[in-house]
Amino acid sequence: MGNFRLLRAYEPADGGYRILVDRLWPRGISKERAAIDDWAKDVAPSTALRVEFGHMPERFEEFSDIYLHELESGEAAEGARRLLDIAGNEPDVVLVYGARDTVHNHAVVLLDFLERSRSAD
Repeated sequence: MGNFRLLRAYEPADGGYRILVDRLWPRGISKERAAIDDWAKDVAPSTALRVEFGHMPERFEEFSDIYLHELESGEAAEGARRLLDIAGNEPDVVLVYGARDTVHNHAVVLLDFLERSRSAD
């Protein structure tokens, strides 16, 4: 089973099967430069949650709890299962995200969720 890793959309592509995990396309990035193989909009936080969080680090803990709940049920859960299936066929899965903050963002929560889900199986 392949490994998951994170990379900002603004960093140079460095191989792997690249999946954009944002609902919105990253600003100022062309499709060619992004080199995206797949776009998993459905695994991103709901629009309401994203707006409420507003990329404010002091809200990250609450955001993480709510987003984890979204990943465990509903549309985001289906998207997470699909990412796990992809990792079963790809040796290197790169979760691409647009957030400026590399510590307080949904991709960090998603990566942790996917790794825990895989180890639970």
